[in-house]
Amino acid sequence: MKRAALLAILLLASACSRTDPAAQFAAAQKAFAAEDYAAARTQVLSALDVDSANRDMLLLYARTQLKLGDGDGAQATLTHLEEAGFTSAELVRMKAEAAILRGQPQAALNLLGQDNGAETWRLRAAAHSALDNAPAALEALRRGLAADPRNFALVHDYAQFLISAQDYPAAGKAVETLRQLAPGRLDTLMMAGTLAAQQGKLEAARKSYGAAADAFPARVEPLTALASLADMEGQVDAAQLIVARAAKIAPSHPEVIDLSVQLASEKGDWETVRKTLASQEATLDPRSANAMSYAEALLRLGHPEQARAMFAQALLLSPQNPYARIMLAEAQLAVGDARSALRTVQPLSDSVLAGERELDLAVRAAQAARDPSAGALLARLKSPALKVNQQLAKAGQAALARQDWPAALAAFGQIPGHENDGEVLRRMALAAARAGQVDAALGYADRALELAPRNADMLHTAALVRLEAGRDRDQMLRLMKEASRLDPANHLFRADLARAVAGGG
Repeated sequence: MKRAALLAILLLASACSRTDPAAQFAAAQKAFAAEDYAAARTQVLSALDVDSANRDMLLLYARTQLKLGDGDGAQATLTHLEEAGFTSAELVRMKAEAAILRGQPQAALNLLGQDNGAETWRLRAAAHSALDNAPAALEALRRGLAADPRNFALVHDYAQFLISAQDYPAAGKAVETLRQLAPGRLDTLMMAGTLAAQQGKLEAARKSYGAAADAFPARVEPLTALASLADMEGQVDAAQLIVARAAKIAPSHPEVIDLSVQLASEKGDWETVRKTLASQEATLDPRSANAMSYAEALLRLGHPEQARAMFAQALLLSPQNPYARIMLAEAQLAVGDARSALRTVQPLSDSVLAGERELDLAVRAAQAARDPSAGALLARLKSPALKVNQQLAKAGQAALARQDWPAALAAFGQIPGHENDGEVLRRMALAAARAGQVDAALGYADRALELAPRNADMLHTAALVRLEAGRDRDQMLRLMKEASRLDPANHLFRADLARAVAGGG
């Protein structure tokens, strides 16, 4: 064969094996439309390997990066487009979204400038949320919806905000709008499931999440939601099987990691917890579930001093967290500081809601410290009344979960000493408020606040019953702001403060 003919054949073979960028781009667009953003990214990257300067491909690549939460990658892609001379209003909004993902919300607000489009208002809301300014976030969402009440992304974010605020009637209306706009979208199905789960309607939540899992087999979110439901119902083994399915799709997805840690903790597999989170130790939020699971793993694996430091920080930042309080006391006892352990657990063991775990820990701490309260604590632990009180507490909590307000009030009201227990009164205040018993709700809430005037939960509840009843606006705002000041990371407090400032709507 002549050399020229051989060269032609080799060139033809090379061309045939080369990626067809148009076909890859079309496949990427199809995957993006189907909300399979990981596949879209893979496909468009293949197309860009051949046609690296294609503006439309680069824009799609940036969109997939934003959908996947890759703010740094999106910023690099958008900068490349700008340097190539491309400018547009959409590119500015995309840069703002990338800035939010990169932890630069103020830069995002600066980029958005005076643009008053619906999508811009949605991004402003996200930036204000990142700045812990919930009132401004709610105002931005409302202004965006006023500009375009059928903007899917805006309605979705508004529904999410309302669920965070536990304003379920309003959230239900927003979810219904999502169903009207796009009944089959992943976000619609997931938001409907989230609302149902928050209201204790687990079968409805399972149905919605199941539909999402069937329709979007490449996404992990429906599977992790189904696993969480199984875990809520005590089906830990079933939950782990579902998480394993999700891990095959995206093993490093944050929700997959979080649930894997949570389930391993529940099964006492502390070595798995430690190995999973060890590389993240320096960046864990002390208040997060992962941080406290990691701290407990250290305690159970023989590192009590390190665990004590972590739980102490968690309780300092979130003083109403009972798990952090119990585990700090456990760690203090493990290092031989029994007197501190007794002081730490006392707010829980003194409560009429105290169960066997709290009382047993208090007994062990009191005995080790040779404290005279040990005898009385042991008597409570062994008292037949303990089991009865626990049954009433569980019945009351279950009634709250299924929104059976009269049953909740009846159960909690039968617990001896409830009238002098702030936490029981707080729960009764919420039940009475939802049952329309405004005066009773205010009485319970104010008595709880009188018993614990510096407790953020009590401040929030006293404010919330006034907010929902439309009473004492000035006092309501003062109480709500103080609760948020004491627990600034609490999403519910922030959302309710926003509603309070906006007038409760």
